Amino acid sequence: MPARHHEIHKSQHTGWLRAAVLGANDGLLSTASLLAGVAAADATRGAVLVAGVAGLVGGALSMAAGEYVSVSSQADTERADLARETRELAASPEHEHEELAGIYVARGLDRALADQVAAQLMAHDALGAHARDELGLTETGAARPLQAAGSSAAAFALGAAWPLALAALVPMGAAVAVITGASLAALVGLGALAARVGGAGVARGALRVGALGAVAMAASAAIGAWFGTVV
Repeated sequence: MPARHHEIHKSQHTGWLRAAVLGANDGLLSTASLLAGVAAADATRGAVLVAGVAGLVGGALSMAAGEYVSVSSQADTERADLARETRELAASPEHEHEELAGIYVARGLDRALADQVAAQLMAHDALGAHARDELGLTETGAARPLQAAGSSAAAFALGAAWPLALAALVPMGAAVAVITGASLAALVGLGALAARVGGAGVARGALRVGALGAVAMAASAAIGAWFGTVV
């Protein structure tokens, strides 16, 4: 028997990659911007660290809550669609067969073959066939709220830990420059990694993340410096 061939495509990474990159980017950029702004206002190291820890905890929990609510809504919609499809299969299997066969005809099969494929797939797993080919739902793409919430919170905390560690270690006189510079380098690296894993252009991904991050951190530092002089 020939060995089973299993291909791994870039699109298989999109689910976890989106949550991980979004969380890490947010954690790194928002915390670095916050720390740069507070440090630029001539705050003490203690004040900078308190702000950073509060930003890390609050941001991670916010990411978790946001992802949980968003993905839970998606899961509710998927369950409602599957329940409706189950009722339709029980009430009118002939109509559902015609509907599935029509999908295969639209994809290029002739009518006779489409009827055969629909009949065999429905005999094997009618709900699964309609979920996949009519509704576009697959096991790998199924909504998992707790997994999304946990991964987003962990990624945010991991991203935020880098600028927070810098704020704890570097001299306060150089804090703004070191935090923004090192965080910008990390952002560029993260953007390049995400682009590579996703099969996109590495340079474009790194430049996009780096440019937006530089604007955010520069604006935060400028506002912090201004408040430091007037307050």
